[in-house]
Amino acid sequence: MDLKLLLPLIILQALLLIIALVDIIRRDSSRIRGPKVIWVLVSIFIQMFGPLAYLIFGRKKY
Repeated sequence: MDLKLLLPLIILQALLLIIALVDIIRRDSSRIRGPKVIWVLVSIFIQMFGPLAYLIFGRKKY
């Protein structure tokens, strides 16, 4: 497969991972559904869907 086709997906995945990890680190534990360490592991090991799951379901809205 051509790198030109994969590069946008790689960049998107990296950006989502960075955004999710920074948010997990900065956000108080009381404003996250579940333990922080679990969300970090899910975000790192479940490519693309882990960070999306955290951003959609992991954060509590106040």
